[in-house]
Amino acid sequence: MKIKALTLLTDKLREQKTFYTQTLGFTCIAETADSFSVRVGWSVLTFRQSEKRYLYHFCFLIPSNKLHEALAWTEQRVPVVEIENGEKTVNFDIWNADSFYFYDASGNIAEFIVRYDLDNPTDAPFTITDVLCVNEIGLGTADVAGLNETLTQTLQTPFWKGDLERFGTNGTQEGLFLLPDYNLKPTWFPTEIKIEPHPVTVTVEHDGVTSTIEYVNGEVRRVEEG
Repeated sequence: MKIKALTLLTDKLREQKTFYTQTLGFTCIAETADSFSVRVGWSVLTFRQSEKRYLYHFCFLIPSNKLHEALAWTEQRVPVVEIENGEKTVNFDIWNADSFYFYDASGNIAEFIVRYDLDNPTDAPFTITDVLCVNEIGLGTADVAGLNETLTQTLQTPFWKGDLERFGTNGTQEGLFLLPDYNLKPTWFPTEIKIEPHPVTVTVEHDGVTSTIEYVNGEVRRVEEG
């Protein structure tokens, strides 16, 4: 599964545009009075103006040999979250992945991740153009099994790893929905940000089929094209 487009809400649209286009350096490919979009590899990330504050967790995929180089690059631009004992990277052994975290201008917790199973190294020095895609988006839920089943029926995407009670994942290593039960896992690691079913619009490509869904109030709705 590939996340081709992700739309999130923000109450700090101007600050977000500055962060993503100037601090990180993504290319702005579209802008209106109440939104902007940046190119992130094969994904498009859009933020839309909202009066209400929403806090999300999402993740960017980087080449499998660029963890520490990307960390040094990021630290020149934005503080990186310390996990514990001064460490700034974390290993997910079951996922065969390493990552690090930072906050954007809205206070969302973003992540750069390397997935060694994808075996996608590059020899060039790390730049923002090496970010391959939006790799994960978190969907808080009170029913992991039910949300996973709805995603599978709607998008034909598979359950990946985790469990169907506390924290599961749906999709593939190229693109994942994170499905935490906010009653059992109340915050996004490694922060105190509450997990809630915030509004999200996602376009995914899986097995040659492109589909768009909206996630609102814990419910998935397919968006029909045209």
